[in-house]
Amino acid sequence: MARGEADLSGNYAGAFDGSLPFGARPAVIVIDMVEAYLQPGSPLYAGVEDAVASAARLVAAARQIGAPVLFTNVEYQPGGADGGVFFRKVPALAVFQKGSPLGAFPPQLSPADRDFVITKRYASAFFATHLAATLTSLGVDTLVIAGVSTSGCVRATALDACQNGFLPFVVRDACGDRHAAPHEANLFDLQAKYAEVVSEARLLELMAATATR
Repeated sequence: MARGEADLSGNYAGAFDGSLPFGARPAVIVIDMVEAYLQPGSPLYAGVEDAVASAARLVAAARQIGAPVLFTNVEYQPGGADGGVFFRKVPALAVFQKGSPLGAFPPQLSPADRDFVITKRYASAFFATHLAATLTSLGVDTLVIAGVSTSGCVRATALDACQNGFLPFVVRDACGDRHAAPHEANLFDLQAKYAEVVSEARLLELMAATATR
């Protein structure tokens, strides 16, 4: 039997089955959960309402224990000149040109006064932003990741969290994609190589435990 035809988990066992600890100073980041992904008439509509509700619960829990909460959004100059190749590759990103209502945060998941907003132009929340510096200044060691899309900006942010020395915990219930196949495939790969992928219930337990240390 060819290796690709064997059991997927068996192929990864022994090489990609490590785990990461949950740190002492977590922060929650919500990636791009804006109206563009929530309004049915939008070209980016993803049907991720359940993930939005899960992310809102994570944010509420983080605020309750005093953990930092960060939100990302996307904004381009008219015409997208500051979006580079990414803007050219994905025509739907035109909905994020400055002033578009589709770039707004939904009422059920919006930044509070003490939260941080990171405006980005590319997939990763770390690329060409002050995210890493902000997390470092806050003493954060663990980044809890929610948002959209799992195969795009969530994955890119989790990978860069790993590469910047932050422990990435991706919350399965609080992430979404346009289709279950890329959602599940990318969660599998993130767990195997770069991050811990956990349920909302497990993440809430881990966050609560940090409050008692």
